[in-house]
Amino acid sequence: MSLALILPMSAFALAASISPGPVNLVCLSSGTRYPLSQGLVFVTGATLGFVVLFVAVGLGLYSVLAVVPGLEQALRWAGVAFLLYMSVRLFRDDGRLPEGGAQRAPGFMTGALMQWLNPKAWLASASGIGAYTSGSDLQQVLMFAALYLPICWLSLGSWVYAGAYLRRYLHRPAVLIAVNRTLAVLLAGSCVYLLLG
Repeated sequence: MSLALILPMSAFALAASISPGPVNLVCLSSGTRYPLSQGLVFVTGATLGFVVLFVAVGLGLYSVLAVVPGLEQALRWAGVAFLLYMSVRLFRDDGRLPEGGAQRAPGFMTGALMQWLNPKAWLASASGIGAYTSGSDLQQVLMFAALYLPICWLSLGSWVYAGAYLRRYLHRPAVLIAVNRTLAVLLAGSCVYLLLG
């Protein structure tokens, strides 16, 4: 594969991974609330979940959605329900930073599942595969996935680091409640966008 193809693939992966979306908002929230290592566990799950989804779409999973009636709509509704659940949890948070093991951060499996229920991840996968690979070339799909892996992890990780940076300014519960509620409203707003899109 030529450098002329690797550079645009990498740019696409960066733009799709670092742009705000539901997973990025959860990364930011995790950074403000939990130790960095716990936020990065979520990032690892989200990254690997996305890469598996990306390869599956590259191998034809997206075409199954077109063939099976109602599957795409069911996936959309499941994704919206999951994102709304996450936004309600964030909105109801009491603003106290956890001490010790008081609360659990979103973990590896939550990150992986969130990508499979995230229409942004499906759209990024389908458009990336369509634009930069010939659908039947497994080598191109795997190369693109290999490029996506570190780019996605670093992009999502940067949102956790941004949250960790903000954490030093969020010692008062009222400030953290305001931040969490803002993120919760943005996450719920992304659901409205997904339903209308």
